[in-house]
Formats: sequence, structure tokens, C-alpha cells
Amino acid sequence: MKAHNEAPDGEGGASPVSSPAAAPSASTFAYPAEFLQEVLGVGHLNAEFVEQSLGIRLSARGENLLVEGPQGELEACRHVMEQLLKLHQGGIRVGSGDLRTAFALRAEGYKGDLLEFYRDAKVQCSHGRVVFPKGLNQGRYLREIREKDVVFGIGPAGTGKTYLAVAMAVSALKEKQVKRIILTRPAVEVGEKLGFLPGDIAEKVNPYLRPLYDALFDLLEGERVYKYLETGILEIAPIAFMRGRTLNDSFVILDEAQNTTVDQMKMFLTRLGFNSKTVVTGDITQIDIDPSRMSGLVHAADVLKEVPGLGFIFFTERDVVRHPLVQQIIRAYEKASNR
Repeated sequence: MKAHNEAPDGEGGASPVSSPAAAPSASTFAYPAEFLQEVLGVGHLNAEFVEQSLGIRLSARGENLLVEGPQGELEACRHVMEQLLKLHQGGIRVGSGDLRTAFALRAEGYKGDLLEFYRDAKVQCSHGRVVFPKGLNQGRYLREIREKDVVFGIGPAGTGKTYLAVAMAVSALKEKQVKRIILTRPAVEVGEKLGFLPGDIAEKVNPYLRPLYDALFDLLEGERVYKYLETGILEIAPIAFMRGRTLNDSFVILDEAQNTTVDQMKMFLTRLGFNSKTVVTGDITQIDIDPSRMSGLVHAADVLKEVPGLGFIFFTERDVVRHPLVQQIIRAYEKASNR
């Protein structure tokens, strides 16, 4: 990779002759053309994100990337591009998500190597399906799940709490670390009464468990999901079905845990058997149980915080990996709540 300061010529090309009056802060960096196409996307749609993130202007032609803006931001752009180039050279196809991850890590003050971060934290779910963290907090979350038997992931929607937990469960099953996956959540309606639901018990609770199915079908082939369900390797059930059981050789995930009661949370956590992992996820700003009852997740985060061997990861709106507007929406609601 090479770089030199320059100003654009009259035809929009690059000239090696420095021209401070025309462009006092401009540099051209040379990268493989296919790498630039990956990073900048079709029609260079990703260039706008970089420009807005750093307050610079980008222009790519062939193997050359012309960057204009404050000198410090030019160096920041060069650093991010070098990190992404390492991913590319390491066999990872770089897309818009990786670009946003690189900038998110930079904003969080991460000084390490992006390729090492990806390799250390990646989750191999199935053939051709690899999940990577999208920020430092997600990386910490995956590390805690690997190292501890009980982990709490607490934070707003869109931070990857459930998705990453399911990915880790699928990976553990693939590596024969566990014999089954159990996914559960409270069957609590969100702000509205659904009334009578037709069908057997599985069909009645299915609407409450749909987000877990969505994650599974995204991480596994559909036929395998159905096979696992039929053979009992995969079980998806409301939390009431957990009472009285001892869960050995299992990867157990309790989703939407903010809607459990204190008694339900205690009951669930004491189901943990030998050679098992438990991940509890929830958003304490979206509690739908009766206000007169304390959330089991809020209670657990308080009474269990000093228990050794348990892990707690707290996500914020900065960790949201959905549409950028979601971060702003969460922040606005938090401000209103504080007022």
C-alpha cells in the first residue's frame, strides 16, 4: 500500500505534484481494485458512510483512492482501510457491515488488529455460515459466553443479544460440546391482548417464540431446523415448561427475560445441569409484565452481580446494529424517560 499527497488534475485524475493552494489536505492511497469494489460497494454507495463518519471526500478510480479532508481524518481513513485490507487478504469478503464494524471499533477506542478481532471472536454456525461481532461489546459478549456457564446480555433491541446467543448455541451443537439446544421465553403479550389462540399448545405459543425461530432459520438450513425439532435436539418452549427439569448437556437461552417474574427467574436459573451453558437476554426498558411485579431480570442483575462465575454484558444504543435510525429512536426515548 502506498500513499502520497496530491491534488486532483483538471480531468478528475490524480497528479503526483503537490498543490497546497488547490487541495492542502489530499492524499491518494493505492489498493487492489477488487478490494476497493468490495469496500465501497456497488456504485460506491458505502463511500457516503465513510465521508459522513470522517468529514472527508472520497473518489476512487481503478486502484487509486483519493481522500480529501483534514489531515487527521485522512490518517484515520488510511488506518481503517489498512485494517479492512487485512481482512480481504485474510480471505474474508469485506462488505458494508465490516466497514461499519471497523468504524464502530475505532469510535470505541479499539487499538488492536481487526483481523485478529474477527478471528478470535468469529462463530462458525454451519457450512458457509460464519457470524462476526459488530463491535467491542459484542466481542466481549461472545468471549463471556465461551468462558462462563451463565451469562446475562442486557440492553436495547437490535444489539444482537439473542442472535449471537443462538449462533453460539448452534456452534456448540456443531462442535458436539452440547447434545441439545433449548430456547425459551415468557409468553407475555406486548401491550395488547391477543385473546384466544387456536391450535394445540405448540401453535398457541408459537407467536411468542417467533423471533427465536427467525434466528435459527437464518443460521441453519431449514431442513436441519425441522429435523432437530422432530428429534428433540432442538426444543423451543415457554418458560413455564422449564419447571421441575434438570438440563444437562444443553445450551439454554432465555430470551425476553425482562418479562419473567422473580420466581420464574430463580426457577429457570436453578435448572442448570452438568456440562450446560445458559444465556439470559433482555431489555429492562421494555418490561411488559404487571407494574406491581418486579422483573426477574432486574432483580437478578442486582442480587447476582457479585456471584463469581456469572457474566454480565450491558449493551447501549451505540451497540445497535439495525437501521441507524434505531439508535436515535432509543436515545430519544431514554431522554424522554429521564425527563
